[in-house]
Amino acid sequence: MPVTPFLEHSHDPQEIARRLREGPRISYLRDWVYGGIDGTVTTFAIVAAAVGADLSNRYLLILGMANLLADGFSMAAANYSGTKAEIEEYSLVRHMEERHIEAAPDGEREEIRQIFSSKGFKGKTLEAAVEVITAEKERWIDTMMTEEHGLPPITRSPSRAGLMTFLAFVACGFLPVAPFAFGIPATILTSVMMAAFTFFLIGSLRSRWSPVHWLRAGTETLLIGLASAGVAYLVGDFLKQIV
Repeated sequence: MPVTPFLEHSHDPQEIARRLREGPRISYLRDWVYGGIDGTVTTFAIVAAAVGADLSNRYLLILGMANLLADGFSMAAANYSGTKAEIEEYSLVRHMEERHIEAAPDGEREEIRQIFSSKGFKGKTLEAAVEVITAEKERWIDTMMTEEHGLPPITRSPSRAGLMTFLAFVACGFLPVAPFAFGIPATILTSVMMAAFTFFLIGSLRSRWSPVHWLRAGTETLLIGLASAGVAYLVGDFLKQIV
């Protein structure tokens, strides 16, 4: 498995203490990748459909820019709402665990015991672990949230998640339509090349946080994007024949 330098860290005791004190790093990579890929796909799909339907550059630009802003805002709003819903779900489940610990502490303690028993803890070691975890309420609830419900303790900001999606959507989605906006020669070919470059770049950058090789990750994203654009082109060409 390839090494991911971005995720590597020191094992010096002081460095470990500092890293644990600061807490886990919150990543908005998926929001950027999500917005970037969708922005490039949808905008380039409009370009491909417009070319397939023989629309003028004026109409292509109108459709492309309208999609860039309207769909970008829609994607950002959807991501904002989805991230906020995750936070609300976490809060709801946490309050439920607080009530359960107050109302049935023995039952909740047994849940901790069985969770750690399944991890290989036995006898006095198991009982010591249960005692330490349940001795402090917040630690007890944190453990239940992660181990019983599978909910991560990291809270992502809905506004930052939405903003990252919007910025990535607009920045990446503008590239396929840029040749038409600035009158660059060989607009169709240049647009295809810009879109292909963006797809590959987003996919290859993803490999910094993934064990997948950058070439494979970039190629996979490129093929997905070009397939979507190909479908859009065929639809535009088909509609041109029947409308």
